Amino acid sequence: MKPTLLVLAAGMGSRYGGLKQIDGLGPNGETIMDYSVFDALRAGFGKIVFVIREDFEEAFRKAVLSKYADKIACEVCFQSIDRVPEGCTYNNARVKPWGTNHAVLMGKNLINEPFAVINADDFYGRESFAVLADFLTSVAGKKGQYCMVGYRVVNTLSENGSVSRGVCSTDANGFLTGVVERTQIESIGGQVVYNEDGIETAIDPMTPVSMNMWGFTPEYFEYSEKAFKQFLAQKGQELKSEFYIPTLVNQLITEGKATCKVLDTPSKWFGVTYSEDRPQVVMKINQLIAAGEYPGKLF
Repeated sequence: MKPTLLVLAAGMGSRYGGLKQIDGLGPNGETIMDYSVFDALRAGFGKIVFVIREDFEEAFRKAVLSKYADKIACEVCFQSIDRVPEGCTYNNARVKPWGTNHAVLMGKNLINEPFAVINADDFYGRESFAVLADFLTSVAGKKGQYCMVGYRVVNTLSENGSVSRGVCSTDANGFLTGVVERTQIESIGGQVVYNEDGIETAIDPMTPVSMNMWGFTPEYFEYSEKAFKQFLAQKGQELKSEFYIPTLVNQLITEGKATCKVLDTPSKWFGVTYSEDRPQVVMKINQLIAAGEYPGKLF
């Protein structure tokens, strides 16, 4: 059974200033998603499911899905504020989406096999997809054996502002023991620091962080739905609280319901968090093409 890739592409891209999911960055207009799909194909994934906003479905199908039609099976599902379990209530004044794990939950009816989760606008690299596919293939038919590709924090920074990262701790066997979301990480004076309540704290540049590249077995959807109901009961009237993947993974590890292997990668992350990142991403893609990592035209 081949694993499925779930791509989170419903973000508004507010800091980037547009629909960065369909922005052409490669020499023939390739998006970052195109490179992820290309890497997933050669790693052995069998299907791609995209979580998008319904209001740009037409543009998404035309600009993205049309390129993959004869390469791999693709499906689309939608994330919106009103997609909540029956009987749940929330503040109707809310405009902010419910977060990454709510986006994952949107794929529940389309995925019945081990699956990976990635962001649409992050460039993860060939090796990361390979180790992720190998792990997911090995846990087919099992439950509670999850994984996360852990990037070294120094390899995930933007030169144009702070970034949010899930800072990870692991045990002696490389299993995740906790993830703490840090929303303002950057390099200052040669040190990697995060800012919380105005206080800067230095962290080891080799510390593994989550770039939202996860691997799950399908019962994760059941856990997610139950946890989302609890989240809405507690925080559904708030306007900005979000239902994050690391929050649920932490909970399942603590309760002994799952383990999460951290798969190390020396790869350097890059993406388009800010519009100023775009020229650097274009340059890095061209360098990878010149080095033979990717063909000049993907599809």
